[in-house]
Amino acid sequence: MRHGNKNNNLSRTASHRKALLMNLGCQLIINKRITTTLAKAKVLRTYIEPLITKTKNTSSKEAIMHNHRIVFSYLNDKDAVKELFTVVAPKVASRPGGYTRIIKLGARVGDNAEIAMIELVDFNEVYGKGISAAAEPAKKTRRAGGAKKKATEEAAETTTDTATEEKA
Repeated sequence: MRHGNKNNNLSRTASHRKALLMNLGCQLIINKRITTTLAKAKVLRTYIEPLITKTKNTSSKEAIMHNHRIVFSYLNDKDAVKELFTVVAPKVASRPGGYTRIIKLGARVGDNAEIAMIELVDFNEVYGKGISAAAEPAKKTRRAGGAKKKATEEAAETTTDTATEEKA
């Protein structure tokens, strides 16, 4: 019986589950966004968020090296660990937690499995701060204001036309 056992085994043996989460975690760190089943995404969130938290401890060189080794033992991919510590860690340094977002995408056609997209929150341009900063310089105008502006421009053109005709 599984009384009080809260982890999802994903119908896999321990070694298969460990390999699956390693691969999903590496791909999430490298690509910043992956699509998988909802159950795998929920398990991956509990697997990857403590690893991202370990990258934030930069108190000493020994602590950084220690956390590199710990994270490498979970991921077994040098490129993913390097990406995590050099690219992801500076972006999440000020965030207190909640580094991933799961978005449900519906059911898969073949077997009707729930599909979800899991992504790193700070690397999304749609919901991120970068879009709001880029949207600020663009001015919102009303249609009525455009007509007034067009009328004043036409009046200015006609006055300049008449002024040039008088000179000629």
